[in-house]
Amino acid sequence: MTTREREFRAPTDEGDLVGWVQDGSPSAPNALLLHGGPGLSEYLDTLVAELDGLVTTARYQQRGLAPSSESGDQSVDGHVADAVAVTNALGWQKPLVIGHSWGGHLALHLAAAHQELIGGLVILDALGAVGDGGIAEFGPALQAGLSDAAIARIAELDAKEPLTEAERREHLSLLWPNYFGDPTSAPPMPELRFATGSEATWASINAHFEAATLERALPAVTVPTLVIHGGRSPIPLAQAEQMVALMPNARLVIHAGKGHWPWLEEPGFVRAQLEQFLAST
Repeated sequence: MTTREREFRAPTDEGDLVGWVQDGSPSAPNALLLHGGPGLSEYLDTLVAELDGLVTTARYQQRGLAPSSESGDQSVDGHVADAVAVTNALGWQKPLVIGHSWGGHLALHLAAAHQELIGGLVILDALGAVGDGGIAEFGPALQAGLSDAAIARIAELDAKEPLTEAERREHLSLLWPNYFGDPTSAPPMPELRFATGSEATWASINAHFEAATLERALPAVTVPTLVIHGGRSPIPLAQAEQMVALMPNARLVIHAGKGHWPWLEEPGFVRAQLEQFLAST
């Protein structure tokens, strides 16, 4: 939590969700931020700083990890219901929804189910909407160029269940550089925590892929949409292209030479793109 943010709580039948609001300028639109994972602690404070003054931001810890409820429905539909509960608790009408990674994928599901509640979408390097969303290519891309020792350690951790918090952190740290367009210049990994229950989220994500939920629903999503995707992201660029092709009011910006974390790899880039997007809508 930054010094200018204030905490809020969104009640649900399965416990409260806890988040933080930072005000923009008096005329700034509201923007709900959805962090990635699933099963990670909230990490979008650096994106809040990037967008300071441009929008009023609200971010929250997704279900499964304190300070939010650690129990309850962690399916895709459960997370969609949680996002609606947060919006209701804030009293916001048609906010912009900005999602990163899994959070961007969640934003698509939110729009598919409740586009009447949102004013627009900004999708930052998200899991896709077609086929398996890019999952099959994602894992190998994250291991490309790693040392034999690192690959062996990842395989050892993959074979172990359950992993401790320290082991989960180690696993992600081994892959972390390949989330960036230039792995040699990757910034330090944030101090992330890991939730329980993300297995249920992944099972639900895959079930929705099998049902082609987003492929069927996105052609009817007409809210203005900006998709930013790294040209060297481990999530295939083709997924972003197919996503935009499905949506009648979407535009794709390719972040050339960059990877999965656009505001960390080129500070100011996301803000500049959002300024243009807001001016055009």
